[in-house]
Amino acid sequence: MIPLFLAGALATAPAAAQEYVVDLSQIDPAAILASAGDVLMRAPDAQIDALFQATHTAAQSPDDARLLCALFDPHADRSFESLAATANRLDAGSRERFAVALADIAASGLQNPRQPYDPAAAKQTLKSAGVTAMLLHDGFMVGMTTEGSDQASRDARCRSFGWMLDALADVPMAQRAAATRLMLSEGMAQLAPR
Repeated sequence: MIPLFLAGALATAPAAAQEYVVDLSQIDPAAILASAGDVLMRAPDAQIDALFQATHTAAQSPDDARLLCALFDPHADRSFESLAATANRLDAGSRERFAVALADIAASGLQNPRQPYDPAAAKQTLKSAGVTAMLLHDGFMVGMTTEGSDQASRDARCRSFGWMLDALADVPMAQRAAATRLMLSEGMAQLAPR
């Protein structure tokens, strides 16, 4: 979920095709990173939650989940080009949901004042969701902490990712949006030039 926010501008192909594709050829990654944090903090909870919902829905599809989970591999390429390629391999419905959610975040984030946000409360929401997932699913913690690149490790990480999203889906929207803001902020920090 984190990197897909940064995939940047989703452009609509010709009207006859009615398909969304990620095209980063005209995007300066440094410019996106410079303004994305502010936009993220100005977008209302409903728009942030729409991105979470797009991610949660995509994670229900085995093919889309596999693509999203590959971004969490410890050795994953998280360059803008790789993120765009991943986004373009999602099914058409997922690409559309992400495109609409990202466009809404961008538009509302430019038009609204900074939203109330407590990173400590967001961390607590994530911890609570993790505890819920751990209590409901054997192997959750193993999957969250595994760093292997073998198929079993990748499958375990992906299952835990899905269980965490399921647990977050059950918390109130304001808490879920705060947790999503936190994950997106941390994802942007990882992509920032060092």
